[in-house]
Amino acid sequence: MGSLHLSHLSLSHFRSHKKATIACDPRPIAIFGPNGAGKTNILEAVSLFSPGRGLRRASAEDMTRRPEALGWKLSGLLHSGDQTHEIDIRSEGGTARQVRIDDKAAPQTALARISRVLWLIPAMDRLWIEGADGRRRFLDRMTLSFFPDHAEATLAYEKAMRERNRLLKEQVSDAHWYAALERQMAASGHRIHRNRQEALARLSSAQEAAETAFPTAELELTQSEGGMPDTEKDLRAALSESRFRDIAAGRALVGPHRSDLYGVFAAKGVPARDCSTGEQKALLVSLILANARALKQDLGAAPLLLLDEVAAHLDQDRRAALYDEICALGAQAWMTGTEPGLFEALSERAQYLEVTETQGISEVSESR
Repeated sequence: MGSLHLSHLSLSHFRSHKKATIACDPRPIAIFGPNGAGKTNILEAVSLFSPGRGLRRASAEDMTRRPEALGWKLSGLLHSGDQTHEIDIRSEGGTARQVRIDDKAAPQTALARISRVLWLIPAMDRLWIEGADGRRRFLDRMTLSFFPDHAEATLAYEKAMRERNRLLKEQVSDAHWYAALERQMAASGHRIHRNRQEALARLSSAQEAAETAFPTAELELTQSEGGMPDTEKDLRAALSESRFRDIAAGRALVGPHRSDLYGVFAAKGVPARDCSTGEQKALLVSLILANARALKQDLGAAPLLLLDEVAAHLDQDRRAALYDEICALGAQAWMTGTEPGLFEALSERAQYLEVTETQGISEVSESR
């Protein structure tokens, strides 16, 4: 398999971009410009070439350009190995986004079959010290990169859990209703747990096998009170036994939605939550790179990388090391920064785009 990259990206009425067309090659892409110019909006557009809600977790309506609110459209040429796919993603009048692959309507989940996209954004810098929800989403994005069906398992689990929670809040006591939903939760929940564990094993292996300037993170999937049973049968039994406690709580207290990701700075033996801001950032970069290395080993091509304000909290040496690793991977990394000097160590190994903003409209131009 050859490289995975976009050679063309166009944005129409997307966020601050009224119209933008970007032609590129497999090299990394350094995007620079002042804060608020619309750099991150380009990365968000690329993130939609994978399943899910994108790097901002925004609704389709929130992505439309104001004040026109006409809806928006993204199109791109995605090269995946020896195949090239035309992808069209759009939302009309605030409706849910629609995907077409090679001029055929497709579900969002179909994007996972032809594309892999990983990202690191400033909102994730506090990952280790904030709530478990963010860490689960972080883990599930990495897991999805290895297992395209992970999204389907997650959606199935959440749908069944919402229905069961509704019964709990209404204090319904009919065991047959619960049993049917618990079977669904146990089947999809076990898949979620198994996929997460396998993803962590692959990340660990990818970190151990690499010589890198970034610290290794030891990762563990932990459980809150109630735990996560190892088998589908045991999870179904645990859900059944927990009904009375769950009715009192108004929600399910057992299952993969109660899991957490625990990280340790391996060289120091210090929990990630207790590390310095710079160390926490370096650990996140290390995990993204490990994820990319593992995917390249599996698929023969590195994923698309989206690194927003990646230079923040990284010193000059670590920035240079990061760029070296990205180039060694052969990844098309879309990176943003406020000024071109942040990407000096990349030199001619990258493409450069300047983003400016005039009267609320972003403009993109090639630089160099």
